[in-house]
Amino acid sequence: MNEETPAAATVRVFIALAPPDDAKQELEQALRPAYDAHPQMRWNRIEDWHITLAFLGELPREAVAGLRPPLAELAARKAPLLLSLRGGGHFDERVLWSGIGGDVEGLHLLAGEVRALVAEHGVPFTDRPLNPHLTLARSRRDDASSAVRAAAILSGFTGRTWPAERLHLVGSNFGRGPGPIRYRDIESWAFEGARPS
Repeated sequence: MNEETPAAATVRVFIALAPPDDAKQELEQALRPAYDAHPQMRWNRIEDWHITLAFLGELPREAVAGLRPPLAELAARKAPLLLSLRGGGHFDERVLWSGIGGDVEGLHLLAGEVRALVAEHGVPFTDRPLNPHLTLARSRRDDASSAVRAAAILSGFTGRTWPAERLHLVGSNFGRGPGPIRYRDIESWAFEGARPS
């Protein structure tokens, strides 16, 4: 007998922006030499690339549901941000990332508003300083050089400018198990405010 697995009582959640497909494809093309040179790295899927504004961790599903209306209201009054992907770097010689260019000040302001909203709605989370980036891959524990060398391949990359047009509430525990983590939008909302002229 095949029974449905009950939904977990909690979900691992973050709030993010996502580059459009063509911007991701542009970066993916620049990464080809790194893919070829470092196949042993754990590369994130291109469809999972995102810019985290606030990582909330494991939350009860009711708490997640309570964040949806205020996040929708916030998005409705914000204008799209003009951003780009550029360069590369690493955290602790293990995590490879691409940097963010464009309206980085606006990105910090948006992250601050998102985090204040989450706190106002009683959701506890660790409020770490924002370091805008897009995580691309992780090295294995015994590999102290692949992320560093891959970051050097990206050092001169400058992607095109694009509008970040949606705010995403993302769950990252879908498909839990021995395989890689998968991400899925719980919901997303368009930024509907007017851009300053």
